[in-house]
Amino acid sequence: MSELLARHRAVIPNWVALNYNEPIEIVSGKGNRVVDADGKSYLDFFAGILTNMIGYDVPEVREAVERQLATGVVHTSTVYLLRGQIELAEKIARLSGIPDAKVFFTNSGTEANETALLLATNARKSDQVLAMRQGYHGRSFGAIGVTSNRSWKNSSLSPLNTHFLHGADRHLGQFKGLSDADYIKVCVEDLRHVLATAVANDVAALIAEPVQGVGGFTAAPDGLFAAYKEVLDEQGILFISDEVQTGWGRTGSAFFGIQNHGVTPDMMTFAKGLGNGFAVGGVVARGDLMDALPAVGLATFGGNPISMAAANATLDYVLDHDLQASAARTGALIIDGLREAATRLPIVKEVRGRGLMFAIELAEPAQATRFMELTKEAGLLAGKGGLYGTAIRMAPPLTLTLEEAAEGLAIIVNVLETINDEVR
Repeated sequence: MSELLARHRAVIPNWVALNYNEPIEIVSGKGNRVVDADGKSYLDFFAGILTNMIGYDVPEVREAVERQLATGVVHTSTVYLLRGQIELAEKIARLSGIPDAKVFFTNSGTEANETALLLATNARKSDQVLAMRQGYHGRSFGAIGVTSNRSWKNSSLSPLNTHFLHGADRHLGQFKGLSDADYIKVCVEDLRHVLATAVANDVAALIAEPVQGVGGFTAAPDGLFAAYKEVLDEQGILFISDEVQTGWGRTGSAFFGIQNHGVTPDMMTFAKGLGNGFAVGGVVARGDLMDALPAVGLATFGGNPISMAAANATLDYVLDHDLQASAARTGALIIDGLREAATRLPIVKEVRGRGLMFAIELAEPAQATRFMELTKEAGLLAGKGGLYGTAIRMAPPLTLTLEEAAEGLAIIVNVLETINDEVR
C-alpha cells in the first residue's frame, strides 16, 4: 500500500484529503460492508460520504445498469430524448411537493447548487444571496462564495454578494441556554436586521442545508426555516434547500430534510445517494423559475443513460423497501445508545442527528483523529468534520440492519471508552 500511496501523492493534489495514517484501498463490497486490499473487512458507516445509499453490489441497481449497457448506448446527450431521464424527473418532481416542478440533471451536488444559484439570481436580478454560517455547498467558484467554513473556503473572491445567517451555531455563548423557540426568535430577528442593514434592494435567495454535512451534522431546530421563510416571502426572496446529503429519507422523519421544518422550498438540489455510487446530481424547482433562463443550456453528462438507470433503480429500491422507516428505526437504536454512553464519557460533548445521519462532538481534534484510527482497527469506517475538526460524522447505508446497527454501536462505544480512559 505504501507504493500506491507514493504514486497517489506524486500525481494527486495535496489538498485531496485521505483518511487514516495508513490510507486504505477499498477493492470490493457487499451489502453494508467493504474489503480493503489487505483483505480486511469493514462495516461501512460513511458510505462513500453518504453516496452508497443502499450499500454495495445491489442486484436491482447492477441489473438496471447492465440492461442499459447491453443496448450499446452509454451516452447520447440531452439533445435527444432520454427516457430514463424523463422517468426519473417525473418521480422527483412528484416527491418534491414543489408545484409545477421541473428537474435539471447535473453530475454533482456542486453543479446542482451552481444551477440553483443561477436560477435564483436570474429570477430576482440580484447577486445578493443569504446562506448559513458553517454551511458548505461545493468546491466551485460560486459554491465557495456561499460556503461558510474556513477550512473549505479557498478564496474570498466570489460572483455573489453573500450574507451569512445564524441558525446552526447554538454552541456560541450568546445562544447557550436558549430554548428552541427563543433561539428561533433570536435568529429571525437577526435575519430581519441583516435585511434592514446589510443588503441593497432585492435579495435573490437563501440557500441552506437542513442538516449541515461538512459542518459536522449540525442542524437548525425544527421550525427555524419555516420562520425564516415567512420573512423571505414578505420580500419575494427565494429559498433553496440543499438536499445533497439529507435527501431520500436519510433523516428517517422526512423524505427530504427540509420537510422536517414543514416547508416546501422554491428549489431543492440533490446528488450523492441518488445514484448509489453513479454520478448524478440535479435541481428540482418551480417550473417558472426553471424555464426563465434566457440562454440555451445543457449538461453534457447530466441525464446520462447509465446514471439514470442506476438512479431510477436506487430510488425505486428506497421507496419499495420503505428505507425511510428503516433509517428511523436503526438510527434511533444508534443515537439513543450513543446518548446513553455519553452520560459517562466526558470526552463526548454532544451527540446529534436523526435517522442515519448522526455525529459525535468530541472535546479535542486529536480525539477525533484517534477515534478514526481505532474504529478502522476495529473494522468500522467513519468520517470526520465539523467547524473545529472535532466532530465524527456517520451515515451508514439506509439498508443497515438492526443487527449491524447494534454491531456498529458497540464498536463506537468501545472506542469512545478507550479514548476516554486515555485522557483521564
